[in-house]
Amino acid sequence: MDDTVAYEAPMRRALELAARGPVTGGNPQVGCVLVDATGAIVAEGWHRGAGTPHAEVDALSKVSDARGLTAVVTLEPCNHTGRTGPCSEALIAAGVTRVVYAATDPGHASGGGAARLRDAGVDVIAGVLAAEVSAFLHIWLTAVGRHRPWVTVKWASTLDGRAAADDGTSQWITGTAARQRVHEQRAASDAILVGTGTVLADDPSLTARGDGGELLPHQPLPVVVGETAVPATAALHRHPAGLLETGTRDIAAVLTALDARGIRRVYVEGGPTLASAVIASGLADEFAVYLAPALLGGTRLAVGDLGITTIAEARRLAITSIEQLGEDLLVMARPTHHAPEGS
Repeated sequence: MDDTVAYEAPMRRALELAARGPVTGGNPQVGCVLVDATGAIVAEGWHRGAGTPHAEVDALSKVSDARGLTAVVTLEPCNHTGRTGPCSEALIAAGVTRVVYAATDPGHASGGGAARLRDAGVDVIAGVLAAEVSAFLHIWLTAVGRHRPWVTVKWASTLDGRAAADDGTSQWITGTAARQRVHEQRAASDAILVGTGTVLADDPSLTARGDGGELLPHQPLPVVVGETAVPATAALHRHPAGLLETGTRDIAAVLTALDARGIRRVYVEGGPTLASAVIASGLADEFAVYLAPALLGGTRLAVGDLGITTIAEARRLAITSIEQLGEDLLVMARPTHHAPEGS
């Protein structure tokens, strides 16, 4: 049995541990196990969110002596000082003799841990279960690798694609189960984007709430795209995560600024104008489409002009999941190819 196969079982355990961590907060979900010379796991750790010990340090804290152990970790140990110190240095100081990891850290500042470990004489094995771990970390790896957040565009519509009746009424197109799933998706996002038109027309709160109306533990930062100031009396000023007014319609610039704040997941919930602009710019990575079994007709489409003039230019999507929520459907889809970003 080669070394790669020998470490697959502990790597799968590390991946299970990684899934316990939060998807929000800017940092990746990472798990780590320490194994001895027989391959037995002697300690486990995972990252619990920004500012808390990283998975490697969490695992190291559970043994009195790590000399001679092997660290099996889902992501290449970091090599920079942020809110916590570099994991590469912690592993070296602890006397770990081998580090096995799955996915390479694409971060300009955080990457390079493997090289630092090798320079210190630590044996490093890379790529164990790389495909599985990379699929698990796909959103985070994509966001960090291209220096902008992952963007999910959400809308709710009737089967004929209408987001509202011609008189403007839209509450409620979907039922309670679908609306609750929206709150769950908000809570799994770092920021929620809305246009100034929606703010002025609907005065949304954009909080993530539970079945009983209670605030969920994580709240996305509301980000208003547009040049019009949010009225002082707007509900968004009372949002528990604060409020970011961008003062611009330049969506690409907004996403760049959010990336600089460590925001990796963005949920677009700003109505047809904003949704259409994001899609037309080639900046949508995923779609969350809630479909109600109803027909409205009329002109209030869920998505407006995308600059498409012929069927050959259609934005083709790959459906990743379909879920029934009460009488409604949630269709999750991703582009099969992108238009050039910022087009």
